Amino acid sequence: MSAQLSSLRGSAVIAGVGTFGCGEAHGFTEMELLARSARQAVADAGLKMSDIDGICTASVSSTMWSMAVPEYLGINPRFLDGTMIGGSSFVAHLMPAMLALQSGQCNAVLVCYGSTQRTATLGRKEMNASRRVLDPMPYEHPFDPVMPASAYALAAARHMHQYGTTRKQLAEIAVAARAWAQLNPEAFMRDPLSIDDVLSARMVCDPLSVRDCCLVTDGGGAYVLVRADRAKDLPNKPVYVLGNGTATWHRQIACMPDLTVTAATQSGQEAYAMAGLSAKDMNVLALYDAFTINTLLFLEDLGFCKKGEGGAFVENGGIAPGGRLAVNTNGGGLSCVHPGMYGIFCLIEAVRQLRGEGGARQVQGAQTALVHGNGGTLSSQSTAILGTADTL
Repeated sequence: MSAQLSSLRGSAVIAGVGTFGCGEAHGFTEMELLARSARQAVADAGLKMSDIDGICTASVSSTMWSMAVPEYLGINPRFLDGTMIGGSSFVAHLMPAMLALQSGQCNAVLVCYGSTQRTATLGRKEMNASRRVLDPMPYEHPFDPVMPASAYALAAARHMHQYGTTRKQLAEIAVAARAWAQLNPEAFMRDPLSIDDVLSARMVCDPLSVRDCCLVTDGGGAYVLVRADRAKDLPNKPVYVLGNGTATWHRQIACMPDLTVTAATQSGQEAYAMAGLSAKDMNVLALYDAFTINTLLFLEDLGFCKKGEGGAFVENGGIAPGGRLAVNTNGGGLSCVHPGMYGIFCLIEAVRQLRGEGGARQVQGAQTALVHGNGGTLSSQSTAILGTADTL
């Protein structure tokens, strides 16, 4: 770990967060959802939109989104980052934003996202056809897989073959997410869900049923990052960025070196090193759960259990309310919200937990949180460690 990266520990705080239109947002465009959530986050930080002089954003549907967003918001940023690495983008945006803040290039960075994936008029077939032109995958597209489900099913099947993981253990992850969602009034799906419900649900891509798969929702999310020396002036309890790491080992699932090991092993190690903390120090986890297998792989790769032991770790409500570890306390992408790219909502939930704003789902005494974003088909991984002032 370089001295410069170590010096970034705690140098920036997340000052404000906001969401809008999570679930179904009929009549709104993606930009409108982004703007509404951005205004909430800026107001939550005690700032005005004119105070924002840095922007980080990404979109599946627009290659020049990072120029359209400041235009729509009516701001003139001195720092701009449009890095697009899938759902982990908004966790990966932390590092360049922190560097820009530390250098003095800007003073307040807005990270923002909006998607109308659920209510958009463009059908899934049309969307997939468009992506195959913009993002060709020559080893996979000729076989016409049901992406991304086929890719994650491949990883799940390999883990089951190699370590004896069962569908029932994967179902535990979906049931735990739903139990947390039932404590969250903002969650999209709050109906009861049992192990049998998951196992008997319509099969999407063996071994994953529809309840092993994330929601398809609309939603906008945003957060504001400022230098830590402004913490005393903030209206809300500051949440410090203690560590961040990003890694990618492949794009196509066919090129993944080992279907049971993700680049989270690298991004997590880098984030822990920067923070000076380890898995045992984490009070809350917000993991990108596009599919149940994601949660299991990330628990292993981020050091919460050994490789191959994720199934046993989540059994008997291990990550449900009252379990051994608080994971995806908002209900996750499986039951709360998942508008195409979910990473920003992981971070927002972690901030709310560290502020003590979780309501019925609040993890008492939480001072540290691990946020993990995933992009593509287990392709990009970004890990962040957040903490309260007591962790500095």
